[in-house]
Amino acid sequence: MDDVEAIAVYIARDSTVYAAAIVQKIIDITRNLHQFPLSGRIVPELNNPLVREKLADNYRIIYRCEDDIVTIITVIHGKRQLEQTELNN
Repeated sequence: MDDVEAIAVYIARDSTVYAAAIVQKIIDITRNLHQFPLSGRIVPELNNPLVREKLADNYRIIYRCEDDIVTIITVIHGKRQLEQTELNN
């Protein structure tokens, strides 16, 4: 959740209301992933059917599906390049 906290701090510099709304949207999306893990699209840069993403406004929630386990890999701004190091954490 460090990614989400950093996003919240960054957005809150301009609007605490918008920061809270984005964080809530991210939380809502991630809570529903266990029911529908394959509902996100395959991450285009990776083309791996086990690594998917859902969008929360301008943010990409990137996660891995393995068996019955959904692991959030990272949450990044849509304009940021996806770094290989972020996928290994």
